[in-house]
Amino acid sequence: MNYELTEKIIQNIKKACSKKKEIKLTIGYTDGIDQVIRIFGEKGEIKGKEKLVYEIGSISKTFTATLLSKAIWENKLSLNDTIDKHIGGMINGKYYPRIRRIATHTAGYSSAYPLGRIQYLKLFKDLIFGGGIETNNPLLMDYDKMIKLMNESNLKDKDYKWNYSNFGFALLGYVIADKFGGSYQKVMNRFVNEELGLNNTHVGTHYGNELSGYNGKNLPCGNWKWEEGNLMAPAGAITSTAEDLLAYARLNMNAEKPYFELCHDKHGNGPKEYDMGLGWWLRKNTAISEHGGGTGCFSSYLAFDKKSKVAVVVLANYRLGRDDDKNICMEILNDIVFMMEGKNLN
Repeated sequence: MNYELTEKIIQNIKKACSKKKEIKLTIGYTDGIDQVIRIFGEKGEIKGKEKLVYEIGSISKTFTATLLSKAIWENKLSLNDTIDKHIGGMINGKYYPRIRRIATHTAGYSSAYPLGRIQYLKLFKDLIFGGGIETNNPLLMDYDKMIKLMNESNLKDKDYKWNYSNFGFALLGYVIADKFGGSYQKVMNRFVNEELGLNNTHVGTHYGNELSGYNGKNLPCGNWKWEEGNLMAPAGAITSTAEDLLAYARLNMNAEKPYFELCHDKHGNGPKEYDMGLGWWLRKNTAISEHGGGTGCFSSYLAFDKKSKVAVVVLANYRLGRDDDKNICMEILNDIVFMMEGKNLN
């Protein structure tokens, strides 16, 4: 692939890696045919490493949404179904959100769920200053808590203003897994490994080959634990490699399965310059789909242009500065698309 990272991007990578002694910052990009994987550390590029496994955080939601699309394609459920149609223990006569609204973050669920307000504020404090979130997964929910939060939410039958909801994707994952006859972990692992062919992508961090995360003091954080009974897994439990995520992007760009198309149609309004697909953020007036993620000590961003067939992924085993992963990812994507369009004009 005839593309080299610009000096500006190299400087941004160096800045992102600065003072992070144990960082493995992986950059992957493809034009739909060839691909390049480069890994950077505090002192520059690292040679001879590949298939490093990272926690990808909320990019997991796009996998959950893809399996949702498969369930819709197979008529196991509908985007217009209200969620109570597929979950027992609901209150008769009460309105519960439609699946489409949940998948586009317009259902009206509190962004704090499954945490209480005080827990949620502590989470933000830990994100900024460090703390328990680095080593301990705060997203914990069992079945009883899920039902309780659903029944406590007094929502109306309308599209709410976009409000990012981990809880909503937990509900989707619970319903989808039931339709495919197992726990989310088992159903999703079977889906990504057998149907999508992504052999280094899994739910959870119990496989023993994941990179350890590190905090701002360069101390090891290990990995977040996702127990089998934690129903929040669909919101952020997947681990993967740059190689697998680029392959996943190609599946999306080429609509290798018919249900991929549904993910990238507009189904709701997003924040600012975005529309909402199912799980994916759709950049307005472009063919770009994207999503970022973060856990206690990991950062990630994946974006691709369906028209140009260009995809870029950025993965790090540290929490990077605000939007560092997104900015690096989008600069590379825009550079490659611009280069390809220039060639086509000639």
